[in-house]
Amino acid sequence: MAEDKPGFFSEMFAPVGGFGVTFATMFKKVKTVEYPEVKRPTQPRFHGRHQLNRYPDGLEKCVGCELCAWACPADAILVEGADNDDTPGGTGRFSAGERYGRVYQINYLRCIFCGLCIEACPTRALTMTNFYELAGYNRADLIFTKEQLLAPLQAGMDEPPHPMAEGLSERDYYLGKVEGGAK
Repeated sequence: MAEDKPGFFSEMFAPVGGFGVTFATMFKKVKTVEYPEVKRPTQPRFHGRHQLNRYPDGLEKCVGCELCAWACPADAILVEGADNDDTPGGTGRFSAGERYGRVYQINYLRCIFCGLCIEACPTRALTMTNFYELAGYNRADLIFTKEQLLAPLQAGMDEPPHPMAEGLSERDYYLGKVEGGAK
């Protein structure tokens, strides 16, 4: 009588089938990584935190053109350019160009890490690093300023503002003919 109903056995063993899946996965090796104690390496072209680069003598590559801000689809970048002032008593020279980025901010609450800002930069001043740990408890801490984004000074670099290398022009800087600063 019970055997006349269609699907009698399938209905009877349906709850047991769910336990079968659970039982089968209980003995598989876990693929969990113990983050943050064990960190997996990123790929070489991973899009992480941005970095503002410098020339070998320490001058900034950013010329304050604002193309990165225009290219950003998330409107996460704020750039305010200013003129370099080499006159006596002036602010000095921060970049090899006529201008420099006086204010530079990236809002990581809005950034989607697409890399369009990197492609738009004419001087390769902006690149992306492999650093990906960008979390915080305060919203203001996730708006990075120019000081936080600038590449650290390496050996042989001078702290800007300072004049361009003797005998070199703006074009020479862009062609990579500049060497380390005064020692």
